[in-house]
Amino acid sequence: MFMHNKRLQYTVRVAQPNPGLANLLLEQFGGPQGELAAAMRYFTQAVSEDDPGRKDMLYDIATEELSHLEIIGSIVVMLNKGAKGSLAEGVEAEGELYRSLTGAGNDSHVTSLLYGAGAPLINSAGVPWSAAYIDTIGEPTADLRSNIAAEARAKIVYERLINVTDDPGIKDALGFLMSREIAHQMSFEKALHAIQPNFPQGKLPGDPELNRTYFNLSQGEEMRGAWNEGEHWIYVDEPQPAVDGGDGSASVQLDEVSAQTVEAMKLRTQSDPDAQPLTGAELGKVNTGQQ
Repeated sequence: MFMHNKRLQYTVRVAQPNPGLANLLLEQFGGPQGELAAAMRYFTQAVSEDDPGRKDMLYDIATEELSHLEIIGSIVVMLNKGAKGSLAEGVEAEGELYRSLTGAGNDSHVTSLLYGAGAPLINSAGVPWSAAYIDTIGEPTADLRSNIAAEARAKIVYERLINVTDDPGIKDALGFLMSREIAHQMSFEKALHAIQPNFPQGKLPGDPELNRTYFNLSQGEEMRGAWNEGEHWIYVDEPQPAVDGGDGSASVQLDEVSAQTVEAMKLRTQSDPDAQPLTGAELGKVNTGQQ
């Protein structure tokens, strides 16, 4: 059961309207690293989670992300207040109204016109929110790692948003939201490492030799480090196909009828290496006079 508290989790104080900044903040409203994506990611994981501790944690964080969505939405609406009134009431001449929406190089006129200067579920480029942002796969050790990365990406986006505004109230609210991303990362890290063992993900262990083999597949100066050298790693400097010792070809076992059919198609569609056909492209190209 969800219940809505009419007060925000964090107080929003906006100094003055700024439709361009509102447009940028939509990245955390309906964008891939935004609060709705986070809430839906953790909520859907919580629904199917069997571990009572992780289930409780995921529901708590999912619910908090909805609170954060409300904070971001409120900031966006406050930043758009002037534009919303101007658009609705037509208080300015057409040219002046357009310039007020597109001043300082922002493109907020798109969201202002299409969505009435509200808080639509789109990102800063106007792309609608998508469930494709949710990459839950149903394996806790994989999902928790993905959650940690998602919180890290959201934290970086908040840093960038803080850097593009000088409004102290907005900076303060964004700083709160950024700090909560760090707290969530730590919760997910603790939950991940409370599962022992947690690597590799899933049940199957993989091939022990392949698990620790590093293939050097880029030519030029070689860079070595903890990611590809040391006792743990088998470093293959010049890997050759096929690494399994086979001939590197693809094959399939066919029954006799299928094999005959495939061979007939192969013979019917084979290319003649001696042919020099005159094509439509050659007939239509410009004659430069060169032989």
